[in-house]
Amino acid sequence: MKQSSSRPVRAIATGAALTALLFATASPAPAAGTGTPGPDAPGVPLKVATYNIHAGAGEDGVFDLDRTARALRDLNADVIGLQEVDVHWGDRSGFVDEARALAGKLDMRVFFAPIYDLDPAAEGAERRRYGVAVLSRHPVIGAENHEITRLSTQTPDPVPAPMPGFAEVTIEAGGAHVHVYSTHLDHRADPSVREAQVADMLDVLAADRGPKILVGDFNAEAAAPELASLWQRLRDADPDGGGTYPAADPVKRIDLVAVSSGITVTGAEAVATEASDHRPVVTDLRIRRRGR
Repeated sequence: MKQSSSRPVRAIATGAALTALLFATASPAPAAGTGTPGPDAPGVPLKVATYNIHAGAGEDGVFDLDRTARALRDLNADVIGLQEVDVHWGDRSGFVDEARALAGKLDMRVFFAPIYDLDPAAEGAERRRYGVAVLSRHPVIGAENHEITRLSTQTPDPVPAPMPGFAEVTIEAGGAHVHVYSTHLDHRADPSVREAQVADMLDVLAADRGPKILVGDFNAEAAAPELASLWQRLRDADPDGGGTYPAADPVKRIDLVAVSSGITVTGAEAVATEASDHRPVVTDLRIRRRGR
């Protein structure tokens, strides 16, 4: 639930360079159909999930990335937004590159968007990074790490400032180009930073055309006032869903999937598992093909 640690970085990649540099090897997805679908063409099925993985530690506090991978595999999702992802971060996760490790275990592509990028723990070691990620079984044709307002957890007296860690990937799924975003909003009781973050995210979404899916740990329930503007542009995919935090006996639904027009929700579920301190949410969606 709480974000960890502070130098902003921004990663942008598109096309072949993105595939070569930012994505783990995955089995190729089936080729998209040819031709231009008509307005009555059936929607493209897409199973999308969100999961705050707690840096690979379960509700028991034990780090076990294989357990995390099993929980993700059981979702059987095409696209998964992850939060609290460590990349060579520290002892708590064995300095593992969790983004690439999970992609390898699941045979999926991955885009990692660091919130923090710190100097190595030792000379010659990898940089310590922490942030969010998106896993995808479908081809990824673009990705970006956007800045939104944040309040650093590593500064003694932080002030709100633009920082990275709002991931966007554009996937090719059955003839549709779909924008998927993974976010992790501020955990503090004061809602003002989350309100600013929502405004920043909506600005990013407004610049993109076509179907949009926003997933993440919002650290606020859907009815919270600071999220109100979000629902003017998107809709909650699981408004009657069960709680997601804490995982063992959830009392709050703070892990959300939000979708734009042109997307039909055919199913949604908060999945009972204690592989993290949050429960994942998985949704069955249908995407209108003509959306671009």
